[in-house]
Amino acid sequence: MAAYLRKGQNLVGTLHKCYATGARGKKSEPVKGKTLAAVGESIAAKGFLRPHKPYAPPSNVAESVRSVAVSLQLTSDNRRLDNLSEKFAFLSACFQELQHGVPNSQVHELITVADVIAFYQIPVDTTSPLDALKRTDLPENLHIQYEYLRFNPDTDTKFNGKTAFPKSSTLVTGLKYRGKYQGHEAKRSWP
Repeated sequence: MAAYLRKGQNLVGTLHKCYATGARGKKSEPVKGKTLAAVGESIAAKGFLRPHKPYAPPSNVAESVRSVAVSLQLTSDNRRLDNLSEKFAFLSACFQELQHGVPNSQVHELITVADVIAFYQIPVDTTSPLDALKRTDLPENLHIQYEYLRFNPDTDTKFNGKTAFPKSSTLVTGLKYRGKYQGHEAKRSWP
């Protein structure tokens, strides 16, 4: 890129060429045909504190969705939901039946009745990974400290109040933990 700049080419054009192509010079193409599993993997990669309610599918979820479909005259599992008002009525009836709604970001992926059945068969677990570890049986040689310890020379007597970091302070900045943990400001040798 430095050679392009030395020759006096347009910087904007050069950057556009660099970023518009992939690593091997091919144009990048958008990914088509995302599935429910791909969306789930994407959400799992982004984090665990998602604004979803927990959902455990009942054992007869497929029959419940099919009965809602039959009541709205959607006869087959492969029936496409092309009519938007029909799709809205079907999804809202499924919400009333199962008390679990489809997120707006996934409505366009539900094309057939079978897709709706597959969506309602997926459980939603909202526990964080740390809380999930609390419920598991860990090996004897593994210990997880769920409540961390903060050093304070006034209360810690293990090493007579001496720290490995004598010039660093322990500051509690969050409002949530200000009442739980006590901060400590280290003495400085010069102002």
